[in-house]
Amino acid sequence: MGVILDSSVVILAERAGQTPLMLMERVFQQLGNQQAALSAIGYSELAHGIYRAKTEAQRFRRQTFLADLVSQLSIYPFTREAADLAAKIGAEAMMAGSIVPYADLLIGATALSLEFSVLTANERHFRLIPSLEVHSFRPKN
Repeated sequence: MGVILDSSVVILAERAGQTPLMLMERVFQQLGNQQAALSAIGYSELAHGIYRAKTEAQRFRRQTFLADLVSQLSIYPFTREAADLAAKIGAEAMMAGSIVPYADLLIGATALSLEFSVLTANERHFRLIPSLEVHSFRPKN
């Protein structure tokens, strides 16, 4: 079993001045020693934040944080299996009157395809995905 880190978790840690090592210690403290990873979609969200930085210092801090983090984690691609899951889940949610934000749907489908859970600071959207185990990130003790 493993866990996909949602970008919200990484963003909170970076903004709090934590290091990637501190973040990973917090993840393992909360969830136990299991494989932690990013989805390619989550990685893209984080990289997008680098390009949206308002200052060079902010851009450098974000870029360094992400580079250090990915040196410790796997990044799982968005596969055809995950795409099929996302299509099915998204359509079923829409027919039931709910909309799962697209990036969260893709991240959740990636986790489901790997039989992983998701750790997020914004669990509301992920809770709309049936069968997905969702953990709420607790940034402080």
